[in-house]
Amino acid sequence: MTQFLYLSTVLIWGTTWIAIHWQLGQVAVLTSVLYRFAIAATIMLPLVLISRRLQATSKADHGFMVLQGMCLFSMNFVCFYSAGLSISSGLLSVIFSSATLFNAVNNRIFWQEKPTGAVFGAGILGIIGLSLMFWPELRSNSDKGVDVASIGLAFLGTFLFSLGNMISVRHNKKGLKPFTSNAYAMIYGTLFLAALLIITGTPLAWDARPQYVGSLLYLAVIGTIAGFTAYLSLVGRIGANKAAYATVMFPVVALALSTVFEGYVWRLSSVSGLALVLLGNGLILGIKLPFFGKPANLR
Repeated sequence: MTQFLYLSTVLIWGTTWIAIHWQLGQVAVLTSVLYRFAIAATIMLPLVLISRRLQATSKADHGFMVLQGMCLFSMNFVCFYSAGLSISSGLLSVIFSSATLFNAVNNRIFWQEKPTGAVFGAGILGIIGLSLMFWPELRSNSDKGVDVASIGLAFLGTFLFSLGNMISVRHNKKGLKPFTSNAYAMIYGTLFLAALLIITGTPLAWDARPQYVGSLLYLAVIGTIAGFTAYLSLVGRIGANKAAYATVMFPVVALALSTVFEGYVWRLSSVSGLALVLLGNGLILGIKLPFFGKPANLR
């Protein structure tokens, strides 16, 4: 089951980058993110109720689920969608892969969990590998002048994602499953986005193109409901440190799709980078390498 959850997370989130790209343009970022989580919340809660998976919760649980909604189901994606307006998806992928290291540090701060050398080794290999894979794109971005504010937003989104992971660890320690916590957190995230929409006066515009509508439904149902349920279940099984390595792997899927649909050209740096990413993934999956310590194998 653990391997299935890991693979599902990588494949699902690996395909969401193209869908997010299709969301940018005619509709404001805040509005598109609101649509995504409003649809997801509307579907998720009835599913949990019908399947009788909704657990009893306390006021403290709901307080943390409000924070989870802000970190995982609203502001992190506002940051990423906004950053995607100015910088490339390749650069966004490289930045988001730093979630592995953010989780390692935050786990140490919040849960006193000392990360193994394998976790840091896998994260470093993955980030270096992705940087090599996207080097031509990054170099092109540098020539044009990189938007520092957008890079900052992307890092902020990654940090918020990591904080959401820490809240999920708290839920797991309390015996609260992702089906319940996600259902409530998506509702709170949607309400938070709606409040921001009103405060900022952002219009509820709509894009009737099949590309926009199709990608929105895909992001809401597959990317959010299925993807986050799989990922947070993985966090509960193997911990946030190891689960976060999926964030290093899913850009590889995105790059494969880019090869088919956007004509991405493979170079020596691309192949070398992919090898490092796969090596790091093997380290997380249990392959012992010199200098990186005890393998962080999935169980």
